[in-house]
Order: sequence, then C-alpha cells, then structure tokens
Amino acid sequence: MANNLIGKDFTPPDVIAKVTGKAKYAEDYRAEGMLFAKVLRSPMPHARVRHVDVSAAKAMKGVVAILTADEVPALPAPQDPILTNEPAYAGDAILAVAAVSEEIAANAVEAIRVDLEQLPFTVDPLDSLYPNGPNARVKGNVANIKLPLQTVKWTASDFVGVDEGKLPEGKPTDQWTYGDLDAGFAKAKVVVDETFVTAGLSHHAMEPRSAMAYWQNGRCFMHVSTQSQAFTFPFLAQYLGITPDKLVVIAEYCGGGFGAKAGAYPLMAIPGYLAKKAGRPVMLRVTREEEHGLGARPGFQGRAKIGFAADGRITALDLYIVHDNGPNAGFWDYTDGADSVSLVYTPEAMRFRGISVLTNTAMRTSQRGPGTNQVAMALEPLMDKAAEALKIDRVALRRINAPDNSAKMGAKRDPVTSAYLKDALDKGAEMFKWAEQSKLSRTRQGTKVIGVGIGQAHHVAGYPGFDGMVVIKPDGKLYIHTGVGNLGTFSYAATARFAAEVLGYDWKNCEIVRGDSDRHLPWTLGQFSSNTIYTTGRGNYAAGMDAKAKLLEIAAKDLGGKPDDYELKNERVVSKADPSKAMSFADAAKRAIALGDKFSGKAAPNGINPLTKAALAGVAGQGLVGVAKDALPQGGSVPGLAVGFMKVAVDVETGAVDVLDYVGIADCGVTVHPRGLAAQTASGAIQGIGMAKFEHLVYDPKLGIPANVGFDQAKPATWLDIPLDIKTAAVEKPDTANPMGAKGIGEPVEGCAAAAYLSAVADALGGHYFNRTPIVRDYIVNALAKRPQSYKPLEVSTM
Repeated sequence: MANNLIGKDFTPPDVIAKVTGKAKYAEDYRAEGMLFAKVLRSPMPHARVRHVDVSAAKAMKGVVAILTADEVPALPAPQDPILTNEPAYAGDAILAVAAVSEEIAANAVEAIRVDLEQLPFTVDPLDSLYPNGPNARVKGNVANIKLPLQTVKWTASDFVGVDEGKLPEGKPTDQWTYGDLDAGFAKAKVVVDETFVTAGLSHHAMEPRSAMAYWQNGRCFMHVSTQSQAFTFPFLAQYLGITPDKLVVIAEYCGGGFGAKAGAYPLMAIPGYLAKKAGRPVMLRVTREEEHGLGARPGFQGRAKIGFAADGRITALDLYIVHDNGPNAGFWDYTDGADSVSLVYTPEAMRFRGISVLTNTAMRTSQRGPGTNQVAMALEPLMDKAAEALKIDRVALRRINAPDNSAKMGAKRDPVTSAYLKDALDKGAEMFKWAEQSKLSRTRQGTKVIGVGIGQAHHVAGYPGFDGMVVIKPDGKLYIHTGVGNLGTFSYAATARFAAEVLGYDWKNCEIVRGDSDRHLPWTLGQFSSNTIYTTGRGNYAAGMDAKAKLLEIAAKDLGGKPDDYELKNERVVSKADPSKAMSFADAAKRAIALGDKFSGKAAPNGINPLTKAALAGVAGQGLVGVAKDALPQGGSVPGLAVGFMKVAVDVETGAVDVLDYVGIADCGVTVHPRGLAAQTASGAIQGIGMAKFEHLVYDPKLGIPANVGFDQAKPATWLDIPLDIKTAAVEKPDTANPMGAKGIGEPVEGCAAAAYLSAVADALGGHYFNRTPIVRDYIVNALAKRPQSYKPLEVSTM
C-alpha cells in the first residue's frame, strides 16, 4: 500500500521562522532584571587552584554573584566538571561571575586573582603513554565515559621505531578478535601495513552553546542550545541537583550541534546555579574562542594491517587505535570505529586493539560519525593502494568486500537488519560515470592534475524501545507530541509524520507539539548516532497504532460490532460493510474523554518511561490519547551506509585542490523526506571535505595552548570549496526492522565524502598516501617537491 506522507516532500513548520529571523535561539531571550555571566577560564593546560581572591570583583558596582567550584557538585573524574579546581585544558572553567552587564562581568573576571600551581600536561597521547610521561589528570591518563580513570604506561621498548612512523603497540584497554588472523595473513597475496593519524577538530557549530536560566515557584526554567530535547531534560536536572519535575527546558531551535550538544553538558548548569544564588535571571553567552574548547572530535593515531587474497577478498585485518580523548570523559570513538571496519570490509578474520588516552586539549565528544568517519578516512586510501597492487578496479575491490544482509559486525558478530552497500556502489558508479571518469585519473591540464576517488562509511542508524504520544482532540486535529530536538535536519517533523501516516491524517490537520518540556513530551533517544528517523519514527508509529486501536474500539462500542469491522478513512472511523456507519475522529475524541481510562490517557500503559508517564498525565482528558513504547522486534544492528565518488584537480605549483564533481549515495532504507535527505547528503559531503582538507586542532606542545580557535584559523568548508552541483541519491531498499522501512543516514554521508577526497587527492598525486588528515596545501607542495614534511610521522596537533 502506497504511503500518503512518507517519501513525500513537505515544508517543516519552523522554516518560515528561520528564514524571516523570527526563530528565537537561547541567547535571544530576555527577562526583567536579567544578569549576564562570564566565566573565568584557566590560562594553563593543567593546574591546581591554590587560592582565589574575588575581593576586587565583589567590590565592583554591578557585580551581583560569583560562583566557585566549591558551590557546585564535584563530579568524579573523568566526568566533565561544571566548574573545577583542577583545570585540565587551557580554557577550562574555574568560576563564573554574574553582573548587570556583560562588560561589567568581563571586567570582574579580569579583576579576580587566581593562584595556580602548574601541573604536568600533554597534548600527545603517545607522550603520556611513554614511561614516566606526563598525565593529563592528577589521578590518571587513560579514561573515557565507559572506562574508569587509571594510569597506563607502556615500556620504552614499545616505542622503538616511533620516530620512523612505527606505532607503539603496548598493552591496550580494549581488544577483541574473531577468526584466524595468522592464517588470514598467510594466504594473502598483498598485505598493506600502514600507520595513520586523523586529526581532532572543533565542532564549529554556528550557534555557540549559550544558556539562560531563572527560577520561579521552586522550578528552574532554562533556555538552552541543545540538539536533543527529551534526552537533555533528566540529565540537566541531575547537573542542577533537582528532580525533573522541578525543571523546564526550552529549546525550540538549535544552530548546529554535531554531537557536542547531544544532551545536557555542564556549562548549561552554570546560569542555573548563578540565577538561584542571585535570585535573578542569568544569561551566559559563549564566545567563539570559548566554544572552541567545549567540544571537539577525538583524533586517532593508529595502525592498520590488511591482507588481501588474489581475488581482492580481505583475509585478515589487524587494527590498533590510540584514541585522543581530551581531558575528561569524552567518548569511545575508537570502539565504534573498529565495529564499523568489521562491517564495511567484512574481513574473514580481524583483531582490534585500542586505548583511550587523556590529553590537555579541548574537551572531546562525539562528532558526526564518531569513530566511524575517522576509520573511513584512514582505511579507504589503503583500499586504493591494495587495488593498485592487485590490479583490480577500485569500485570492484570494494564491492567484493561489501556487506549484504547476512553480514555480521563487531566482536560478537552481531547481525544487521539490512545492508545494501553493493547497491550503493553500483548506483554511485553509474551516476558518477566511474568508467569514464576514471580514465581521466592522473591526467594533467596545465598546472592541474585530475584525481578521482571513492569513499565508504557506516554508522549505527537506529535503536528500539522508545516512546511515542499523540492526542486527537475534539477539534479533530492530531497533536503529535515529540521529544525530538530541532538540530536543523527537520527530523522532528519527518518522524512526526509516521503517526499521521498510520492514522491517515491530512498533514494540514496535524500539529507538532515540541520544544518545551512543559508541553508534555514523551521520552525518546537524543538526536545523535543517525538514529532519529528510525528510533523516533518507530516510537511515533507505535503511538499511532495505539490511537488507531482505540478509534476502532470506540466505534465498535458506539456503532456495534467488533473493532475489526471498521477501518480509518479520511479522518473518520468507517464500517467496512456499511460506510453509512461512521464516526469522525473529532467525535471519537469526545467519546474518549467521556470514557476516560486508557482512551483519554487517564490510565497509563505498561512499559512506558516515567518521563512519558508524567507527560501523559499532562494531556490526560484532552482527547483520545495514543501512547506506547516501541516494542517491535529488531533482530540486529541497524546500519546506515553511504558511498561517495569525487573528482578533484590538484595544482602542482600551489598545492591547491579544487573539488570538481561529487556524487553521494545513501543506503538509508525508504526515504522519508526526499528534500531533507538530499540536504543531509550534500551538507555531509561539505562537512567531510572540510574535515579532510582544512579542519584540525593545533596546540603548542611546549605551552599547551591552542593556536587556532576561530572559523578563520580552522576553517570549515564554504561554498568556494565545493562543486556547484552535488548529486545525491538513495538505494531505496527498505529496512525490514522498521514498519516504514526507514533508517538513519546523517553521519556516514560525511565520512564517505572525506574518504573520497583523500582517495582522489592521492590518485592525482600518483598514489602518494599521506596517511593523515587533513591534507593541507603545504603537505602537497612538499610531497611534489620530494621535500621532508613539517611533521613527524605520528605527530598530532601540528599545523
């Protein structure tokens, strides 16, 4: 049966507000008597606060409150602190000031005297792992959000050959293996064995993470910049030391998140505590320089050894990743990256080893495709190197190793719900005209050499078990309550259409209720990991099916017969045998109110999250309520897969690279919103080009301070860096674990483009592989001139 809404373009309801400037972001709000906050940040990469003198600041006219680390909860390391007496990077928050103006608050911060004891620091994970190397934290050097803080040192013998580019491979904290690795390498005709470096980089969201807070009747109201709505709510309450019923989170719009704003983060709590202490609303606005330190992609130092049979099949793959996790909890990119490798390349045998090392650099967190995009950039050029050695076409080599629906992933060999990477390769090769374009490989036109490349990437694209809630009111309209955040992709609206599709609603008769936790929003996962279309789509489908069952039951009660005797047509419940026997949805909503119990939301179903249960209590009695937990079976990991094809021209005199052509193909199941998918695929490509070409963190190794903190210094790609016509498409084969056939795709469309760029540049340079990202112009000039590079093989945080 054809869908009426799913797969069709529509105009999301917030577009007009965005293009007219009426949309209000966190720092656009004002309240009577509002104060402005500024944060005193550490000038040192690692230090201990011995004494703070705030007397001069307190004496300044207009200063109302000063908040120190001793006044907020001390979160155990390696958790990100709200304020800290052990700053672990240059820019870490020590205390905050609230004053009647930003100027006064800034002057007060300057007047505060902080006595800091400088502590050992590191900007390179390998330096910390070396015997007696510096630790990023007083109590350890290895940790992440899943790994407790500990001290790990390798032996000096592990570091033999490091200056020549050999990755030290001391004892890992994470490891797994499957298959017979030795046998796999023994039967390989070609073995590619390379070290690599992928740079960390800032999230560069256009909207810095400002926040405004005030307290009223014992409740804290917060306007925040977050890409997730419901998922932010309970964790922000924990930061503030209150229960969720004492908190209201307003976040109708978010000017970019990319993972750093996936949920609640400590900075959000600062204006909340200041507002409580001052008894007045407080706005904390974050500068671009401050934003640089608050969220960055982890970098990798790694080694990949890959064995290929004569026919191109990968017989064995050995992967070691040293993960730069910044100063705190960070993320676990390296483990996600290893799982991705096992799926995308389906090696017959594989071993993974990894370690997550702390450094005194910007706070790290997931960024669009955590781990999976880093390994795509590292391994895709190595596939090209093998293809050349085996004399196999590069597309063909990838196709030989690509997963299908029988593929397994990771150490546990988990099944997948669907995988159509072969189809994506075929479709992309056809759209890009691979056979024709590849003939241009390494041809020269004046000072420019043509290169063509391919990239593949993956990320998990959905999870089961979250809630949905809808209300049909006596006005006949469908109110879809959604806990999805508005991170700019319109997924909050696209997923809402799942419920409307189930009920056969005209989209013009639907309203999305969102953006404010006081509007009774159901529990759903945050907007990250490419999961929203799948995860919340299934939740809304479940709510729609619950509402449908109640409509049919009410019709049977009032009109006679059984629920199966009725169907939904044109926002009416109609008898299949006698169309004259019918009831409008509006009348059914009135009857639901009269019947009460489960029909009007007075009784909660089993299994829903406590936050959904609280939201249900807020809408009970307003109409017919559909509410349910997604309990559909899944049967495996949901993979989002993507392929990119790129053509570039490398200027052999200047090292400049022009991207001439790009085709991006998504394996995302059934397309839910065609225009939205095209925008995601194209924008992901642009971000991928920036990641491979420009963006990286740079730190002074002797001072531990950042050298590039703005758009102009660590620039993302712009319209001047991309082709005028980016072509996109989807495989359009449904994922059977989702009743609408859809799965997510937002992250791998970046990684495949970044990998395609690296592949194309290497092709233009005659097969010269830098094995690091980004490839900046001086690297290319040095390579062409056969001069030494400005970096050591495994060095990180360099220009």
